[in-house]
Amino acid sequence: MEERIIRTEYSEVMQKSYIDYAMSVIIARALPDVRDGLKPVQRRTLYDMHELGIKYDKPYRKCARIVGDTMGKYHPHGDSSIYDALVVMAQDFKKGMPLVDGHGNFGSIEGDGAAAMRYTEARLQKVTQEVFLNDLDKDVVDFMPNFDETEKEPTVLPVRVPNLLINGTEGIAVGMATNVPPHNFGEVMEAAKAYMKNPKITTEELLEIMPGPDFPTGGIVINKDELKDIYETGMGKIKIRGKVEVESLKGGKERLVITEIPYTMIGNNIAKFLNDIVSLIETKKTTDIVDISNQSSKEGIRIVLELKKGADVNNLKNLLYKKTKLEDTFGVNILAVADGRPETLGLRKVLEHYVDFQYELAGRKYKTLLNRELDKKEIQEGLIKACDVIDLIIEILRGSKNVKDAKACLTRGETKDIKFRSKASEEDAKKLHFTERQTQAILEMRLQKLIGLEVEALIREHEETLKKIAFYMDVLENHKTMTKVLLKEMDGYKKEYSRPRRTVIENAEAAVYEEKKIEEAPVMFLMDRFGYAKTIDMATYERNKEAADNENRHVIQVMNTGRLAVFTDTGKMHQIKMIDVPFGKFRDKGVPIDNYSNFDSATERVVGVFALSDILEEKLLFATKTGMVKIVAGAEFDVAKKTIASTKLADGDEVIGVFKLEASEFVVLQSKAGYFLKLALSDIPEMKKTAVGNHGIKLGAKDEIELAYVFNKETSPTITYKEKEMVLSNLKVAARNSKGTKK
Repeated sequence: MEERIIRTEYSEVMQKSYIDYAMSVIIARALPDVRDGLKPVQRRTLYDMHELGIKYDKPYRKCARIVGDTMGKYHPHGDSSIYDALVVMAQDFKKGMPLVDGHGNFGSIEGDGAAAMRYTEARLQKVTQEVFLNDLDKDVVDFMPNFDETEKEPTVLPVRVPNLLINGTEGIAVGMATNVPPHNFGEVMEAAKAYMKNPKITTEELLEIMPGPDFPTGGIVINKDELKDIYETGMGKIKIRGKVEVESLKGGKERLVITEIPYTMIGNNIAKFLNDIVSLIETKKTTDIVDISNQSSKEGIRIVLELKKGADVNNLKNLLYKKTKLEDTFGVNILAVADGRPETLGLRKVLEHYVDFQYELAGRKYKTLLNRELDKKEIQEGLIKACDVIDLIIEILRGSKNVKDAKACLTRGETKDIKFRSKASEEDAKKLHFTERQTQAILEMRLQKLIGLEVEALIREHEETLKKIAFYMDVLENHKTMTKVLLKEMDGYKKEYSRPRRTVIENAEAAVYEEKKIEEAPVMFLMDRFGYAKTIDMATYERNKEAADNENRHVIQVMNTGRLAVFTDTGKMHQIKMIDVPFGKFRDKGVPIDNYSNFDSATERVVGVFALSDILEEKLLFATKTGMVKIVAGAEFDVAKKTIASTKLADGDEVIGVFKLEASEFVVLQSKAGYFLKLALSDIPEMKKTAVGNHGIKLGAKDEIELAYVFNKETSPTITYKEKEMVLSNLKVAARNSKGTKK
């Protein structure tokens, strides 16, 4: 084969390939079709179950069988995507109308996953069989080849209800996402009927019939007035709250019971909600909650908050709405594939596509039924006519040498190869002109059909067929009749499958939480060498002063409303609000500072901790491993950010200490090689926190600073080095960038 080289622009190839890939994901995987409200994986799974005969009145079948068959025939994208879709279609807490009847562990509202597909079983729900798949045998939708062209699959299922609205959907494609909330079955059907009767109906009028979403988890939609714009454009944010009830107990106590949760809290967010409440208690945002218990079961959600006597219930409810996921937003984006391309649709547009699809389905269905009845009519007329001349037909059959001669006589009146008993019979036979289909039916007719009652039944059946033909023709030729038929069917579906609304829709005031002012008081901040920290009151500290000082690396007095500045070896400063640090007993373990700051104990080491209020009027000395020193005004660290760069470091350098100078006069730098250098603090220039600093000591090739000491003449420390005591004030003051004294 001759090699051909095609020259093209690389960017054009990449652009085309990416667009092709993106459209494949959008159309063939991630977005639902507006007509049946199903993504391809859902459509293929339901169709495969239909083909396997796993109907609602048949035994359950293993999910592994369903998944394997779907993957092998229609959806070659891995078993997990198929099983995940199957599980979601069976979860009544995610779908307004579950399409699959699951048997076994299909997960829970609290985030528990479904069991493996080899353990679970499933079958179609009755609604799926009757409303989604019932007319597939009537040529109502087009079929296309599957991925390897060995099977045929429907391009869309003949769904008779607006499933996109009823069940909602969510999906992430390339550069776009869809998120449609579920709605109430009966209300959606009424809205669809209203649109069918009056295509010019407004969104506002539709919302009087279908006021908004109806989540399986219930809850309360609190921005009713904003729904008009959301359903007009197909985009917006729905604010939802959980349902909180107040139960009175003996002794004047009360408790809050959460019986319904926002739809967005399904899964792991329930555990996060409970953790958020614990955090509110630990950080003293509320002292009204004395106990939390999750008593949820198969019967429903029940999260109980025990309150202390005299608790402000309304204020606490507002705190939960404000600080936890008990009030959340559902981002609406009604994006679906319409006419082969992705489109954001408002409510009226969704119903328009639904109604157009229903007329298309009805047209194809009744055309197929009409053709079937016309075929039946032809045969019935032939059989009735045959019964009138049955003696002649028997004579023709007895006189024929083969079936071909008999057929020729019955269809075209050819008698030359047939023996007749009389010339009159032959003349009558020449007048016969049955159709091919009638002839075949006559030849296959059993003799019992000649019994009088059977003939009468055939005539009655023919009359019924004529009525059906007239009805089908009326439906196909008269738009009003077709509309009447569709409306009647929709009423039937509503009567069979609708249920009461679960979600309340109203306009609610924004949650306003009045935070109780903390009474300002001094506390002691204690942090051990492992980074576990807590605060205790001053009286407790005084009683345990010796133990507190010995057992903790950092012991600092600070106001309970103040902030701490934590400096690390990486040159960062982390701010910690004291209100976030747990207040406890002296023997409490405390909580790692990682939990309430950006400090990372895996990559950072604390080299200095100060009450921020204590350093604002002071100077700080920074000393690094490579011998760099500088003085920075403490006021530079009064910032809003939780984490800032406190100094600039060269590659490989790190901070070994940050010191509050107060009345200090000198600093001594100690290196690993045993060199000591005493500097006057007045010789170290003051710089900005973004500066690297100046060389304080000249170090050997592999030497580095490991310790630093600041002091004045009155507070000169005595240290032990190589088992000998050293009085640091005895060292001579040297110039910066000197080598120091070897000890």
